[in-house]
Amino acid sequence: MQVLSKTGLGLIVAVLFACSGDEGNGPGVGDGVDPQTQRWYGPQQVEMGRQVFADNCALCHGNAAQGLHEDWRQRLADGSFPPPPLNGSAHAWHHPLSVLLQVINEGGVPLGGQMPGFAEQLDEEQKLAAIAFFQNFWSDEIYANWQQMGGTN
Repeated sequence: MQVLSKTGLGLIVAVLFACSGDEGNGPGVGDGVDPQTQRWYGPQQVEMGRQVFADNCALCHGNAAQGLHEDWRQRLADGSFPPPPLNGSAHAWHHPLSVLLQVINEGGVPLGGQMPGFAEQLDEEQKLAAIAFFQNFWSDEIYANWQQMGGTN
């Protein structure tokens, strides 16, 4: 029986890891860092997310995820909170990806907002693409802070 050296085993693992990509569609969650964006998502996800966001989110959150209310922390006349900006200027970066997905799935009503849930309207790929789209507006500093606060974990 032949035993691989640590170097040989390391080389095999490195080759397998390098060949396990998804043909340039950007990494999925947990797949590492996209070499072009230096983030968990790739440019193709941002482009897909642009359309998903335009079709499902922009009416309330703005075309560039900038929010549409002067003060997203001030309750509306009905007592609910307005849709916050998602472009890094509000609080979305305080929440890990799992919480962002939970809010997309369940909506914002449990948090005091009016956002409907999209669990049945969007598939997982579309939800992640929408998140990639609005995170694309985040500065590197905001993105790094998000990673430190849980990010993709």
